[in-house]
Amino acid sequence: MEIWINPACSKCRSALTVLDAEGADYTVRRYLEDVPGEDEIRAVLDRLGFEPWDITRTQEAVAKELGMKGWARDEASRDRWVKALAEHPKLIQRPIITADDGTAVVARTEEAVRDALSRK
Repeated sequence: MEIWINPACSKCRSALTVLDAEGADYTVRRYLEDVPGEDEIRAVLDRLGFEPWDITRTQEAVAKELGMKGWARDEASRDRWVKALAEHPKLIQRPIITADDGTAVVARTEEAVRDALSRK
């Protein structure tokens, strides 16, 4: 199991607290430093069952600068969104846990973290 975090994020710190309390075996990825490439982002999106706009933090300053709220949300625009996430990882919603069963969750709540832990 891997968790993508920003250490400055309270939701990320809370998720780590739950994982530690449960004795989970996991790897931390500080995705702002170890930036995922476009292919990795696509793989995580597939695991999540989401589209890139579903995990984009559109309230971030860079999203506003790029005008992302006005971007089309369709198959033809998918690569544009993925490229923006790879170029500006701060836009990626966090934390994301890739579970041992090949799925992933956006673990913003304790329940979501526990859900990831239950996936074998």
